[in-house]
Amino acid sequence: MFDQVTMQLNIDPLILGALREDITSEDVSTNSVMPNPRNGQADLICKEEGIICGMQIFSRVFQLIDPHVEIDALVQDGDAVEKGQLLATLSGDIRTLLCGERTALNYLQRMSGIATYTHSVASLLAGTATKLLDTRKTTPNNRIFEKYAVRIGGGNNHRYNLTDGVLLKDNHIGAAGGVKQAIAMAKAYASFVRKIEVEVETLDMVSDALEAGADIIMLDNMSHEDMKKAMEMIHGQAQVEVSGNVTRENITRLTDLGVDFISSGALTHSAPILDISLKNLH
Repeated sequence: MFDQVTMQLNIDPLILGALREDITSEDVSTNSVMPNPRNGQADLICKEEGIICGMQIFSRVFQLIDPHVEIDALVQDGDAVEKGQLLATLSGDIRTLLCGERTALNYLQRMSGIATYTHSVASLLAGTATKLLDTRKTTPNNRIFEKYAVRIGGGNNHRYNLTDGVLLKDNHIGAAGGVKQAIAMAKAYASFVRKIEVEVETLDMVSDALEAGADIIMLDNMSHEDMKKAMEMIHGQAQVEVSGNVTRENITRLTDLGVDFISSGALTHSAPILDISLKNLH
């Protein structure tokens, strides 16, 4: 759950921006059929099974429009839900319920979809010591919601943004003139409290990364045979992450490597939404 400081400083401005995107000046449809305040109720219903995530954000959308709206939540983030399950009841001005419906559902469906997909992928690593990581392949202005959903689904967060950690990728290495040079420059520039991770694509690059003292070595789009050789070369001298088009369909091919981390952009960029609706308004 997001704390009060995070909500007010980081979450509320994003939600308000989403509401402004959806309501330029007024909700013409709602004002046409409901010109005056009138209290009512509606049910939040899940239309397929999955892992729920984003109930706090769902509620916040309505409360930012009208703090008098009441949401009686029957589930909490991380709960497994079933098709047809009642998730919450909403009470308040019908105009508020109608105005906030789409924005609130967009957040809840998206976050629940990511949590559900992440849960299905993380379960495939059960029994191993390998942690599932997300990436920065997130929807612009929605990273805080999507990375939270990954955690709720049983995954772990990689660095949050470019300020959060050192990750030397192929273009950084090219700009520096090689793996050794890039790591040396990062060590000279970055604070000593930051670990240095480097992306490698060949065994020669693995050797260079080890010689230069990388803390984490990311094996990116390497063959399974080369990854096994790389693990023998590294032999505990650095933590190891595997990356490169990892999905629910192919992640099990990596479980025999014994790596520390497997990262998957699919957790955020390819997860389908969880179908949830606001129904029975009366």
